[in-house]
Amino acid sequence: MRRATHRLMLFAGLGLGLAVAGCGGDENSAAVPSGKVSGELTMWAQGLEAEKLGAMTKQFEAENPGVKVTVTPIPWDTAHDKYLTSIAGAKTPDLAHIDTTWNAEFAKAGALETVPDSIDAGRFFPSAESTTEIDGQRLGVPWYVATQVIFYRTDIAKKAGITEPPKTWDDLKAMAVAMQQQGGAKYGFALKTQDWQQFLPFVWQNGGEVFDGEEFTFDTPEVIEATAFYKSFFDEGLAPPSTLDAFDPAPVFVRGTHPMFIGGPAEVSTVSELGGKGFADKWALATMPTKDSGTSFVGGGNLVVFEQSENKEAAWKFVDWMSQPAQQVRFFEESADLPAVEDAWNDPALTRDKNIAIFGKQLEDTKAPPAIARWEEIGSMLNTEIEKALSGSAPPEESLQGIQEKAESIGAS
Repeated sequence: MRRATHRLMLFAGLGLGLAVAGCGGDENSAAVPSGKVSGELTMWAQGLEAEKLGAMTKQFEAENPGVKVTVTPIPWDTAHDKYLTSIAGAKTPDLAHIDTTWNAEFAKAGALETVPDSIDAGRFFPSAESTTEIDGQRLGVPWYVATQVIFYRTDIAKKAGITEPPKTWDDLKAMAVAMQQQGGAKYGFALKTQDWQQFLPFVWQNGGEVFDGEEFTFDTPEVIEATAFYKSFFDEGLAPPSTLDAFDPAPVFVRGTHPMFIGGPAEVSTVSELGGKGFADKWALATMPTKDSGTSFVGGGNLVVFEQSENKEAAWKFVDWMSQPAQQVRFFEESADLPAVEDAWNDPALTRDKNIAIFGKQLEDTKAPPAIARWEEIGSMLNTEIEKALSGSAPPEESLQGIQEKAESIGAS
């Protein structure tokens, strides 16, 4: 999963067809063939996933000798707009790897095929599956997932008199205070000021939502209370005053100045490499602390088949094949991407690593942002406005009223 760039949608520049095309999705979508498939498949993919797909496509081609899969790598920072341009120009590939927050947008543009019933939705983590369900149709398949957990320095916590990970909001605040005041750290918690992926879990943990299926709900009591709690870390000097989305917490975590942060699987390897020999005994992971729940964010990548594909049977065969536990585990071993298929988590490749097991536990309680077409714009606005709310003196209810008005102005679709 890429870190969200939240580029604005190009509806105005690409013509009315995108805005009014509807949800697409042929109700008679091609079934997944039971036998071998043939023909050519074109696929677009981004980032590390594009680099690692070669081993998978070769195996698929070996099992289906008449098929040829060509993967075109697309840079993350230009991918969103490139897909919209290809949709508007009727020049899409057969299938693609897309960010989970793009699924609803491309579906609303009428560009995506309905998933065949034979690809059972029950295979996947429900929160990941929710990103593909738009207006009652399944218009994509979860491929891999990413979630976030608490990273904390056990040695600094022990120095501060804490021997257990934080289990509740109160524990989290107490731990941040202790590691700063008794542990000698510069800050207690490296929260980000411009990252909706870190902010929203606190809303969900407090029983709140930002969209109820029809209307935005940024100004509700649950969101206000969650924002006040999040803001308190900055008001009390426990978190750095301005930490943007691009900030890498691993170096300062290893140095010990920022002994706790929220991170994903990629940070595990980074911390291990930076820490070097002997550092493994100085840090650990924990699932998110609870209020009403211990919910964390889920993102990742989805696989979609485009309505314009000329080889839909082969495309769905490949998607179905990539969604089998064996392929999910193999791709984890190739890329370190976490499987979206729940049964894959029974494999020793995932159960034997204590850190990966923590992510597996967290995936049992995760949510995705609303599957709405204009989330890219909402998320971009939220990053900017939440930073203002956290650094300013205005009470959360006042800041969130402004966010509510801006969200309503943007709209859901």
